[in-house]
Amino acid sequence: MAAFYVPALFYLILVIFVKQAILLKSTTMTYQPLSARYDAMIYNYCGKSGLKLPAISLGFWHNFGDDFSHKNKQAICRTAFDLGITHFDLANNYGPPPGSAETAFGKILKEDFAGYRDQFVISSKAGYNMWPGPYGEWGSRKYLISSCDQSLRRMGLDYVDIFYSHRFDPNTPLEETMMALDQIVRSGKALYVGISSYNSKRTREAYAILKELGTPFIIHQPSYSMLNRWIEDDGLLDTLDDLGLGSIVFSPLAQGMLTNKYLDKVPENSRADQNKSLNPNFLNEQNLSRIRGLNEIAARRGQTLAQMAIAWVLRGGRVTSALIGASKPEQVVDCVKALDNLQFSEQELTEINQYAKDGMINIWSQSAELDG
Repeated sequence: MAAFYVPALFYLILVIFVKQAILLKSTTMTYQPLSARYDAMIYNYCGKSGLKLPAISLGFWHNFGDDFSHKNKQAICRTAFDLGITHFDLANNYGPPPGSAETAFGKILKEDFAGYRDQFVISSKAGYNMWPGPYGEWGSRKYLISSCDQSLRRMGLDYVDIFYSHRFDPNTPLEETMMALDQIVRSGKALYVGISSYNSKRTREAYAILKELGTPFIIHQPSYSMLNRWIEDDGLLDTLDDLGLGSIVFSPLAQGMLTNKYLDKVPENSRADQNKSLNPNFLNEQNLSRIRGLNEIAARRGQTLAQMAIAWVLRGGRVTSALIGASKPEQVVDCVKALDNLQFSEQELTEINQYAKDGMINIWSQSAELDG
C-alpha cells in the first residue's frame, strides 16, 4: 500500500499547487475538484459504524471568521478536498463573530462544492456561549435544538452528518441532553450524533442512554496531543474501544505549539501573539524545551514536527481521524504528508515519551471534569 501511496500524494500536491496558481490569476475559471482526490487519502471506519472518515479532517475553529479573507478560506477548503479530506467540522460559535464560520462554509458549499454534498461528512456542535440570555449555551433541549436549526440555516443545509454536544453540562440532566440529540436525528436534521470533551465516566453514561433510545451515537471528539494526554490518563481510549465508538481528536498540534512556528520566538500575528485561545504563558521554557526535543526526533524521521505530531496521535489505529486547522493551504498539504509515515519504532516512542509530557494546556478540562 505504501509503495503506491507516496507517489500518488506527491502527484496530487504538485497538481494542487498548479491549480491554485491558475485559479488565483483567473477571474472566470471555476473550481473543479481533482478526479484523483480519493487515491491517496486513508479512510477509517468510525468505530463499529459503517461511516468512514479521512485520517485527517479539517476544522473551522479558527481562520474562518470575518477576520480572514474569503479567498483564503476557499483555497484552504479546495486544497483539503483535492487531497481527499472529506470531513469538515464546524460549531455554532466558530468565528469571530460566532456563527460566521458556518456562514462562510455555506457560501463555499454553494460556490465551489455544489453537487458534491453527498461526498462530504459535515458536522456541527453546540454547547458553548452563542447568544445572550439564559438559553444561549450549555446542554438544554431548547438550546441544542435551536442551535442545530440555526446552524443548518447558516450553512444552507437540510441536515448535518454528525451533530455533537460540544461540552458536558453539569447542571442539565444528561438524559435531557442526550434526548435532544436523539430528537435532532429523528427529525432528520442529523444522521449521527457525538459528544466532545466528556470524560470516560460520562461517555459511558451517555452511551447507555443513547443505546436505549436507539440513537446512532458513533463518535467522541476529545482534545489530544503530545502535550495534552488526558484521554490516556482518563482511560477514554479504552472506553471508546470497549463501546465501539470512533474518535476524532482535535488540537493534535496543540494549537500550533507542535509546529516549527514557536521554536525560536512568538511570530507576529500568530495565535499566541493575538492572545486568542492560545495563552502565551503556555509557551514557557519547560514546554519549549520539550517541543525542541520533539522537533529533533521529527527531523530524524524525515518529518516536520507537525507531521510527526499528527502521525503520533494516529499511531496504532486507535484514533479514527486527526482534526487539523489551517490558516493557509500549504499547512493542509504539510499535515497530509504525515500519512507518508505513521509507523514508530519502540525506540522512537520511548524517546518521544521523554518529551511528550503534560504541558498544562488543556483549556477544555472543565468539560471533562478534570479540575478536581
